[in-house]
Amino acid sequence: MRIVSWNVNGIRAIMKKDFLPAILRVDPDVICLQETKAQDDQVREALADLAGYHIHSNSAVKKGYSGTAIITRKEPLSVTRDMGMEEHDKEGRVIAAEFPDYFVVTVYTPNSGSELKRLGYRQQWDKDFLLYLKKLEARKPVIICGDLNVAHNPIDLARPKQNYNKSAGYMQEEIDGMHNLAGTNFVDTFRHFNPEAARYTWWSYRAGARERDVGWRIDYFLASPVLLDKITRTDILDHITGSDHCPVLLELS
Repeated sequence: MRIVSWNVNGIRAIMKKDFLPAILRVDPDVICLQETKAQDDQVREALADLAGYHIHSNSAVKKGYSGTAIITRKEPLSVTRDMGMEEHDKEGRVIAAEFPDYFVVTVYTPNSGSELKRLGYRQQWDKDFLLYLKKLEARKPVIICGDLNVAHNPIDLARPKQNYNKSAGYMQEEIDGMHNLAGTNFVDTFRHFNPEAARYTWWSYRAGARERDVGWRIDYFLASPVLLDKITRTDILDHITGSDHCPVLLELS
């Protein structure tokens, strides 16, 4: 099973770039997308030329905002949208596909905002998202992927000192939420197999950040510990462009 996760920063916009050839070269069994910025019918329309896949999407009530999708070669046993929590379920941020041996959940975690206006909400989201995942894990192992909008450790961003407790995505409250998720309950697969690799998945559009590799690692594959011995590859596909994020990859035997 080869799974790719990518914050595309607008599915309709990225389809005008190199999205289809790039994805087809990777040849994934499952494609997880975040920030589709489209309604369900618009997602299907945008992906009309992606033959041989089943498309499942979750759109925000607000048009052109947020949104996630899971696209699969084989039809999942089931697909569920949202967490069943009214305060979180209006922005299309979570979609889960059930397969015989595990769940695949893709998530677009809320950003605390440039002025940190949503930091309090973000803390509640982190707690509730973990509860949701643990309920799934009580049934079978879970793979979580997506844009978690946080750098977990100093190695996960190019300029930790300048951003710590000053910038959304590297506030201590967000780091604590990520630690509860990836340091206590699930495994950050890339960091597990690459403990010293300073590689990034998001770069600002400003000041040539991507060309200078001044980035953040905020896109992840997390997994239930029981799945670790099935993982054969985890990677950051930073050669693929088209969004301010790059895709991340997980392969399982």
